[in-house]
Amino acid sequence: MQLNHYSNSKVPMSDPEFIKLSGFIYTHFGIKLPIAKKIMIEGRLQKRLLAVGLPSFKSYFEFVTSKEGQLELLNMIDSVSTNKTDFFREPYHFEYMTEQLLPEYFTEQGRKPLTIWSAAASSGEEPYTLAICIEEYNKKTINKIEYSLLGTDISVEILKKAVVAVYDEAKIATIPAGLKRTYFLRNKDKAKKLVRVIPGLRSKVKFQRVNLMDDTYHVDTNFDFIFCRNVLIYFDKKTQENVINKLCSNLRKGGYFFLGHSESVVGMNVPLIQVKPTIYKKM
Repeated sequence: MQLNHYSNSKVPMSDPEFIKLSGFIYTHFGIKLPIAKKIMIEGRLQKRLLAVGLPSFKSYFEFVTSKEGQLELLNMIDSVSTNKTDFFREPYHFEYMTEQLLPEYFTEQGRKPLTIWSAAASSGEEPYTLAICIEEYNKKTINKIEYSLLGTDISVEILKKAVVAVYDEAKIATIPAGLKRTYFLRNKDKAKKLVRVIPGLRSKVKFQRVNLMDDTYHVDTNFDFIFCRNVLIYFDKKTQENVINKLCSNLRKGGYFFLGHSESVVGMNVPLIQVKPTIYKKM
């Protein structure tokens, strides 16, 4: 397809175009985009039309669904995806893991390395928080736990940020001062107000792209813990059940599964039993 440069005047998206686009995104990526989000999606994709030099949403849709447009398809998903996350978000999960599950794990598994999958890692705050929690736990016990973390997301661009692990200082404002000093480096240019996760912590986390709508996930199996928080809310009930079952196929028997505070497995046929609100154990 020959791409040309057009003026940056805004191109309108018709309702039928939005319905077609949102249907494609739901089918292939599981993301629900109701008509109420049309203006937001239109605004986000205006930049993509300008970037690739296409005159209309009709031609853009034809391009991203073609063989030549596969790279732009990833850019489109990056644009429409919501990537909201924070360090120590929903702290109850981290407290329960540190106080209950890590001592239990050492008793049951001995010195076998602990493996954790953050299945909606976004820009990395969740897996780095998990690493901080385990490091702090290891300081307080003679039974040190070796561990590795996998962070995955559908967005290539957001995963690049996770790998670099540079954040605005405001992102760590609520973290205790001692943890800030231990696990974050300040930018030498104080005017930039940036921090970076220390190399030792970054080395514990690997990142890769995973689309939760894929039939299988090309990741290691038998994870001890899987965190899949605040992403299933974008899927319908049937898709949620399918995704949870696929994730559980990568969770060892007796392993733990964490959902976001507004998510639940009620009414689903999944191999999980609840041990605490939003915390489950694989049967």
